[in-house]
Amino acid sequence: RELLEVLLDKFPHYVLGWKDANGKLAMDYLVTNWTRGNKILLQISLQSWMLSRLTSWGATSWMEVMGNRVQDMLEEDDEDRRMTMFMETRAIMKQYENVES
Repeated sequence: RELLEVLLDKFPHYVLGWKDANGKLAMDYLVTNWTRGNKILLQISLQSWMLSRLTSWGATSWMEVMGNRVQDMLEEDDEDRRMTMFMETRAIMKQYENVES
């Protein structure tokens, strides 16, 4: 956990959007391999990738929407539903990035 926090602090947020040779994001693996530990790692990653950026933009209404979506995703036990929620959350974040840029 501490290593992830250091890496998230040192590398730019867009690194989490990079896909591997299988076309998957690091967070795709966390979403599909659901353990208590991975749930914590996903929460930390989403906090860094999405929520802290929205806060830095001063987008409080977006922050509230995304915070609720992330919380719902973290509480979801069904893998397929959780992955759908993750993909929807990523798409919304992309829309926010387009508006912000």
